[in-house]
Amino acid sequence: MTDFKYHYFLSTPYFLYFLHYSYLQLIHGDLRAMGFITRAQQNDGNTSTPVTTTTNTHDHLRNDGFGAKTNVSAGDNVGKMPSFGQWIKSSLLDLVTMLCMGVVGLGVYFASPAPTRSFPIFFQDGEIVYPQFAYPLRRNIIPIWAAALMASLIPISLILLTQIHNRSFWDANNAIMGLLYSLITAAVFQVFLKWLIGGLRPHFLTVCKPRVPVTTLEETGKGLRNIMFDRRICMGNEKEINDSLESFPSGHSTAAFAGFVFLALYLNSKLKVWSNYHSAMWKMIVLWAPILGATLIAASLTIDEFHNWYDCVAGAIIGSIMAFSAYRMVYTSIWDYRTNHIPLSRESKSFGNGPN
Repeated sequence: MTDFKYHYFLSTPYFLYFLHYSYLQLIHGDLRAMGFITRAQQNDGNTSTPVTTTTNTHDHLRNDGFGAKTNVSAGDNVGKMPSFGQWIKSSLLDLVTMLCMGVVGLGVYFASPAPTRSFPIFFQDGEIVYPQFAYPLRRNIIPIWAAALMASLIPISLILLTQIHNRSFWDANNAIMGLLYSLITAAVFQVFLKWLIGGLRPHFLTVCKPRVPVTTLEETGKGLRNIMFDRRICMGNEKEINDSLESFPSGHSTAAFAGFVFLALYLNSKLKVWSNYHSAMWKMIVLWAPILGATLIAASLTIDEFHNWYDCVAGAIIGSIMAFSAYRMVYTSIWDYRTNHIPLSRESKSFGNGPN
């Protein structure tokens, strides 16, 4: 199955919310999001003024365990756990946007490559011009389904695992939604680039099976000394040819970095690796482990000759940018150890005040 279809199937928000909602009901006997900041405080029923969160940035408590503690005032609020209907109402716009992005992305994915690339085959003496595009077609070392599973389910599993300590619905909700923002936006971004720009895979000439010398006027070479051709000289499988023309950027790399960089940012917010005290070394190892995983997934594509190195670098950059953007959308900050663990609320506080 294609990387794009797997990406959207595994990023289905409805399934993820059911999993998350059921998990929190098991550990929250009273259905209250206790939060890693403080227990929720309800508004006075006679007033509509929301309770705001103000962290005491001067009273950071040292904690070498999993999860940081920050002193807060008694008036802080992270909201109560909503019903499923309330959550749907609050998140409906995002869910519709994800669906629309999926439809648009799939439409672009199944479209034929937009540009017609010209490429040389042989020099006049018969030597191959670009041997870097003449590698044999091989199977992926890491199948796309495995890469998609790792980029989505590993971060989600660790986010839910941290709730044993944090017990915050809104922390888990914002983290999972932010992860989906990152994965889906990165997928659509890279598939548009594949369609409009693309590039030759290392095994392009193998699947193209060019018929040279050409015999018809329409298939004669172009450019200087008529050495440039287009896909019309290819005699191979059309589906494989289309795929081999869409090497840039790497979808594997984009998904891996979109998921694992987001996970690294989330772990940093909980472990406070870069804080105002000397952290334990194991925290740094845990923080960088997801980045190592993403790098190995991307690098494997150069070994199995499915991508050029620059395809993987571009995918890594796209995925990382989307991860940073998505994290900042759902949390107060990225690098400030005093606030980067605080989930942000919606602009409209329709229930439970949400996380503040």
